[in-house]
Order: sequence, then structure tokens, then C-alpha cells
Amino acid sequence: MRQLLFITYYFPPSGGSAVQRSLKFVKYLAAFGWRPTVLTVRPEHASFPDLDPDLTSEIPHSTRVERTSAWDPYALYANVLGQPKEAVVSTGFLGEAETNLRQRIARWMRANVFLPDARVGWVPFAAARGHRLLQQGGFDAVMTTGPPHSTHLAGLLLHRLHDTPWLVDLRDPWTGIDFYEDLPMTALARAIDGWLEMLVLNHADVGTVVSEAMGRELLARASISLKVVPNGFDPADFEAVDAKPPADRFVIGHVGNLNMARNPEVLWKALAELRAPERMPELRIALTGNVEPAVLSTAADYGLNHLIDTFPFVPHRAAVERMRRATVLLLCVNRVAGAEGIVTGKLYEYVASGRPVLGIGPPAGDAARVLGATDAGRMFGFDDVAGVVAYLRAGYDVWKSGRGLSGAVPERAARYSRREQTRILADVLSSIAR
Repeated sequence: MRQLLFITYYFPPSGGSAVQRSLKFVKYLAAFGWRPTVLTVRPEHASFPDLDPDLTSEIPHSTRVERTSAWDPYALYANVLGQPKEAVVSTGFLGEAETNLRQRIARWMRANVFLPDARVGWVPFAAARGHRLLQQGGFDAVMTTGPPHSTHLAGLLLHRLHDTPWLVDLRDPWTGIDFYEDLPMTALARAIDGWLEMLVLNHADVGTVVSEAMGRELLARASISLKVVPNGFDPADFEAVDAKPPADRFVIGHVGNLNMARNPEVLWKALAELRAPERMPELRIALTGNVEPAVLSTAADYGLNHLIDTFPFVPHRAAVERMRRATVLLLCVNRVAGAEGIVTGKLYEYVASGRPVLGIGPPAGDAARVLGATDAGRMFGFDDVAGVVAYLRAGYDVWKSGRGLSGAVPERAARYSRREQTRILADVLSSIAR
């Protein structure tokens, strides 16, 4: 059995989408000949947007988990803003109006002082513990996963000190992230951040990314061997939840954060054109997770606010249940430059839920291809009101007649199981191990 030092900031009891990829890799790696030792941050020293302690039960009992201290810049942000740290971590800085000097200072600090991100205070602690672990010997490879991309700086230090084969896993782009241009960064800060990114990518033995588009963008700028390892779903998460859509309501469900970049205005326009309150009296829209107030304001502008039920963040098991209780699931791709390459982790769990997916985003993008390959649903353009109207009218009529709406074909979805993605990762690790 080969040994892997797996370095990740997000790990249970952290919750939300960020933790799923790391947790499932750790869960299944041993089945493919790799035993991971996890290096992560202590919860009391971390800045987790959400907590989901139940996820700790999925960590294999044989897995060694090393937790370290960290210095947390979010405490400094909170002091500047005069808010509790939990509020600052959960809301972040994007999409918020800069209404006072404190908020402008906090955003400037985030963009220019703590590079590449606000979790950089964990790097010296992670590197020191990783150094001691590698000194003990026996590790065949090191893997770092980000965001936060500061995690990769710990991997870079360890790689330079020990020359252990190193895999860099990118769940989201670094300087190519969709909100990057919205950060109030100075030219110097952008130069330093870009230099750090290239330093990591050009020194790693191999990189893994979640989509073809992300890989193409990185290969145009960096000298690195890349492999696409998509996100996925764990069949066990869905087998444990026996939930069905209600018979008396047509529920359009969304699970996850919903900000203005994902505001489904084309849906609001389509429902208004359909005169949904009169023609679809059983319609409800269920939004689970952090929803930006401006999104709800937009829906209200179209007279739909009374159809919307909002729910706060829920643990992963409950999130899966919410997916299965929806009649139709809403998928919103960020309306930003490069949207064609955005494939959210949530998409694969939508596919696994068996519910049809109404996607809003580039019809020729990577997410649309996943929907098409699995027969899970349709992707409509950001302004395709007619397409969304037709889709909803047809779906509602089928539901009203008493027939169920179908989602992905299970056999086609199977290629995106977390176990299958871990098999691909194990092969990549084996290709660089000595």
C-alpha cells in the first residue's frame, strides 16, 4: 500500500461543497492502493463558512488525521468591520455594497495584504507539520488541494525540501476565477499573485483539474502535466436517503449558494410570462443555502416573491434530501467571462438525484455537456426566455397529468461516481510515485 500525504484546508467538521471532493478521495483511495494521511487545520483555528459535523463519520477509521493551529486573518477583518468573525466568513466580500470606509478597507486588505487568499495564515503551520511527517519517511507522494490556493504554498515548500512527488489539485481556478477582476487589487498584488500561481504550477509534478476548459486555460500559461478528474457524487449518499417530490406541489428546487452572478433572471421572466401564480397554482420555489438578498429582490420585481421559500444552509444529508424532494432542480452557472468552462460540484449530485435539471448557462458549455451525456436535463441560455417557458410548460403538464418526471439515466451517470473519480486520481498518483 502506497502512502500519500494529503493536505487540505477543508475537511470535516467543515461543511458545504468545498469539503466533498477531499472527503470522498480520502474515503476511497485505499481501495486503489493508496493510504492517505490527512493534514488539515484544527476547527477552532479555522474559518469555515459552514459546519457539518456528521461528515466526520465518513472518514475511514484507519485514516490518520493531523490537525494544526493556524493564524486567521478573518479575525482581523472582523475587527476592521466591527462584526463577528462568523458573519464575515459566511458572507465574504463579493457581491456586497461598499457602504462605508470599514468595508472598503476590509476588501482592500483581502485583495492586497493576504496573498493568495485569507487562509494563508495556515501555510507555516501546515508546512512545519508536513516537514516533520515527511522526515519520518514512508510517503510516496504529496497532494495539495485548493481553494484555498495558499494550501499549495505549503506543498511547494515541502516539495523543495524533500523532493517528494507532488500533485496539485485545483477545484477552482486561481487567478482565472470569475470574480478575480472584481477584487480591488493593485498592480503589484496581481503580479505577486500571478507569480505565486506560476511558481506552484511549474514546480508540481502533475496537476489535476475539474474540467477540460480549466485545463486548457492553465496549459496556455504554465508548463505542467495536467489530468482532468471531474467532481462527482457518492452513490452511498443517495442510497441512504429515501425521499420523493410531493404529489401536491410542483417544486423548483435549488440547493447551494445563490449570488447575483447566478441570479436566474431568465427563470423569473419565464414564470412571469407564464403567469405562474394563476396557471401553475401548485408551484413553489425552494431555495436552500445562502441567498443574496438582491436575488430575492429581482424575483419580487416580477411578482414572484410569494412563491419562494428560503431555507438556510443544511448538512449534506439534508441537502441530498432537498434535491430528491424537488420536482425539477435549478442549476445556475455564473454569468461571467469563461462561463463555458464552469462546472459546479453540485451538478453531479443533481445528476445522481434522479430529478430533471433545468440549467441556466452556456448551452455549449462543459456543464451542458454533462447534462446531455447523462440525459439529466437541459441547459438554456441566460436570455432564452422562450426555451425556459416551453420547458416548464411541458414539465408542468406532464406532472399535472400524474406522470413522474425523469432525470439522468443511472448507467450514464455512473461514470461520475466518486469512486470512479478516485480511481482516476490513484492512477495519476501512481504515475509520479517513485
